[in-house]
Amino acid sequence: MPAACGCELQLVRKMGSRSSSAAGRRATSSLVGFLILQWLGLACAQKSSAWLTLSGNAPAIIAKGGFSGLFPDSSINAYSFVNASSSKDTILWCDVRLTKDGVGICLPDLKLDNCTDITYYYPNRRRTYWVNGVKTVGWFSVDYNFTDLAQVSLTQAIYSRTPNFDFQGSILIVPDLRRIKPFGIWLNIQHDIFYRQHNLSMRSYVLSVTKQVVVNYLSSPELLFLSGIEHRFRNTTTKLIFRFLAEGIREPSTNLTYASLLTNLTYIKTFASGILVPKSYIWPVTDDNYLSPYTPIVADAHSAGLEIYASDFANDNLFSYNYSYDPLAEYLSFIDNGFFSVDGVVSDYPITPSEAVGCFSHLNTNSQDHGKPLIISHNGASGEYADCTDMAYQKAVDDGADVIDCSVQLTKDEVLVCMSNVDLLTITTVTSSPYSSQHSLIPEIKSSAGIFTFNLTWDEIKNNLKPLISQPESVYRLKRNPRYRNSGMFMRLSDFLEFALDKNLFGVLISIEHAKFMAERLRFDVVESVISALNYAGYDNTSLQVMIQSPNSSVLEMFKQLTQYKLVYKIDYTIRDADPSSVSDIKTFAHAVALSQDSIYPELNLYITGETGLIPKFHAAGLDVYVYLFQNEFLSQPWDFLSDATVMINTYSVGAGVDGIITDFPGTGRRYKRNTCRNLSETPNYMLPIQGGLLVSLMYPGVMPPAMAPMPVLSNSNVTEPPLPTPTTVAPSQHGGMAPSLQPSGCQCVALAYIQLVFICGFYLLL
Repeated sequence: MPAACGCELQLVRKMGSRSSSAAGRRATSSLVGFLILQWLGLACAQKSSAWLTLSGNAPAIIAKGGFSGLFPDSSINAYSFVNASSSKDTILWCDVRLTKDGVGICLPDLKLDNCTDITYYYPNRRRTYWVNGVKTVGWFSVDYNFTDLAQVSLTQAIYSRTPNFDFQGSILIVPDLRRIKPFGIWLNIQHDIFYRQHNLSMRSYVLSVTKQVVVNYLSSPELLFLSGIEHRFRNTTTKLIFRFLAEGIREPSTNLTYASLLTNLTYIKTFASGILVPKSYIWPVTDDNYLSPYTPIVADAHSAGLEIYASDFANDNLFSYNYSYDPLAEYLSFIDNGFFSVDGVVSDYPITPSEAVGCFSHLNTNSQDHGKPLIISHNGASGEYADCTDMAYQKAVDDGADVIDCSVQLTKDEVLVCMSNVDLLTITTVTSSPYSSQHSLIPEIKSSAGIFTFNLTWDEIKNNLKPLISQPESVYRLKRNPRYRNSGMFMRLSDFLEFALDKNLFGVLISIEHAKFMAERLRFDVVESVISALNYAGYDNTSLQVMIQSPNSSVLEMFKQLTQYKLVYKIDYTIRDADPSSVSDIKTFAHAVALSQDSIYPELNLYITGETGLIPKFHAAGLDVYVYLFQNEFLSQPWDFLSDATVMINTYSVGAGVDGIITDFPGTGRRYKRNTCRNLSETPNYMLPIQGGLLVSLMYPGVMPPAMAPMPVLSNSNVTEPPLPTPTTVAPSQHGGMAPSLQPSGCQCVALAYIQLVFICGFYLLL
């Protein structure tokens, strides 16, 4: 999200503890079920394909205010986008507010200044009212006739979301939803007591509007409103749903907490056919945001004959770390965990529950793998555990990576290790170790000083440093698996190769950078050493494919002369095109290219502007195309992918036709390859690839800033390199082969000069 929004992300709030009587009903089976779910990784594996809803039908998908995760809630764009992107049977949700003249409008908040630009038109009409016992200041619909609001436009109510679709539509009345031709309509009625205080009758309005519009669901968190209107809907198809708010809040018409009302579901059944609860009622989270055992509330509701719906789903929420920033995994844990299923979910991003219900439910480990794209890990499952550790690699294997990778670095005693960065400052706890002062400035590697792998021996690294999990979006408080931020052990290349040999993998990828530096400055032949390690580990006699990746053509040229490995040329900067001569050159030394995501779908201000068309050029030359870097965190993705990693993978796989993806989260990629919608003759809307530039075309002119300078075109001069230098025959120094010209930086240089001066003076005194 753009930092300029200046607001914190939505957070999933931990609800207050359940009342003692409700908590006491948690059965031992709930804990056992939770442990089994954890063992399965919250996978969607179950023996039967039957849904575990009350009716046995698939869970309902309810779009809260339309597609409100992207467009302003309750806007015409938000409602219309549901039909284009979500399941055909998605229900449209409208929060009904009443105007001064009794017109029902759809708005997400009681206060208009939270979701419209009303303050621009009526700057002096702020009012203070008591709402359910709380003094509330703002602009309210009860102060305006509907005609007064004709010029008012809708805006995004959650400031961490994009504002680029604000001011594009006027406020809608409930009958306007018929223009969208929805599968169904859900009206949520809140603050009935407040409207009665202003001589407005929500009851009369509801009875009137249901004669004009087919209302499939009618919900309210106000017990007396819902129970008082129930008899008018007994012989209709409208379902009445009692909505629970946070457990500690008091229901306004009875003054009882919602937690206490939860203990008497049989009473609620007398006037409602279902309940709607925050998702934390079902899967509570701990104080540090990990899942607790699920509660018995779904079973209790079904036992009482009540359907149960879950709310508060949004792909840009900070949901439990157990889901690894994958919103699809969260939905599956509510609808397809093998133990229970809610009867519906209310979501700001209806495309994701559409995928969950339509394509990813009832999968198991035997579900067919549809081949492409190849799932290549990035430093193992580095979205789950620290880069290149044994735990990251084991997780990548467990999650179904086709290929696991090792970025080789060199230690002081010339041991090749798997580490994502040659600079230990960014990936280890070296700053709190005995080696925290061993900084060096090496411009060939980076412009600032670092503590590099070749500054320490393997034993010094292994015995004194701990890994640090990567956290690319930590500035936005999106941390990765904090309980395990320092877990796992570092691995040598030999350890990695031995580990991978007996796993069910397609292959391994060895990534090599700084080969020229190692040859010239460290007197080390990394190509020969990698080949020797592979042969020693038995990779010259295995079915595993060996891939070598490098941004240097000179490295790949040498491997081509000496091996039959698959060679991957990494273009480590963004390009918009490639000269035919450059593609021909790559073909002479590589079998595949690795491109950045922006080189395929360029983006500006987190919006995709189009497609470059590079992939067909490389495919025409017989080169596979792998794309990096895929991450689950929604902040790492352009808005076009709707804060859903599965949408992103699908767009690159089906839309662009990539051959493989390089990802921090192999499990998300593996699950994508097993989705059942790839077998369908007609692809549903929610599994169609995103059209690059579509969202930009929906904006008002001038919303986006001027286009950035064109990205470079790959040319022959970018690809061609002189041969890799042969390491000199100078014997390695006591510093593990580091060339004498590598000098420490800062105060170390002063200290070294002082020592040299003392030595010289002493030498002349001896003379």
